[in-house]
Amino acid sequence: PALSEYEPTWALQRELHARVASGELGPQVLFVQHSPVYTAGHRTSDDQRPTDGTPVVEVDRGGLITYHGPGQLVGYPIVGLPDRVGPLAYVRRLEEAIIRTLRGYGIESGRVAGRTGVWLDPDGWRPERKIAAIGVRVSKRTTLHGFALNVTRASLGPFASIIPCGIADAGVTCIEDEATGGVPTLAETMDAITPHLAELLTWGPFEQTGWSR
Repeated sequence: PALSEYEPTWALQRELHARVASGELGPQVLFVQHSPVYTAGHRTSDDQRPTDGTPVVEVDRGGLITYHGPGQLVGYPIVGLPDRVGPLAYVRRLEEAIIRTLRGYGIESGRVAGRTGVWLDPDGWRPERKIAAIGVRVSKRTTLHGFALNVTRASLGPFASIIPCGIADAGVTCIEDEATGGVPTLAETMDAITPHLAELLTWGPFEQTGWSR
């Protein structure tokens, strides 16, 4: 699949965000597979940054540093939040969509108290490990950024260059290493998660706006 550079994709996010926030467009979701890049949230410290030469982009989301690259499905839902749904409740809905998607591949996952994202429990010699990262921003009651779900083993290697999301006592994993059956493609994973996002973000129609193959 072709790769999407982070900066142009972020520019597209901001353009779509402005149109959704103004009411010109309904809720959208942008799916991409990025070229290798690290994104650093507001609280990222110098010692958490990589030293392998991969680009680091400063972004206006919560959280610390994370990696995006080949083999990882990145989803950017751009949706208006009703008054009754705050940022934390929105994040929980994203986590639930990923949890349900993984269950379809025979992977039981869940949440860890105090740690955003989707996690697998310790398993034998393997520690607690993250399979999906989430970092969002809400501006004008409309969401930006989103989730990164590790699909293939290729998505894991660069995590050795950082402490993912600032968490040093846990690992990272991917669908390929955890699924009980065949490994889905990124496009198949996108198709699997979309209905769950649509069901959980029930306050309006939901439309896919792109997929960089």
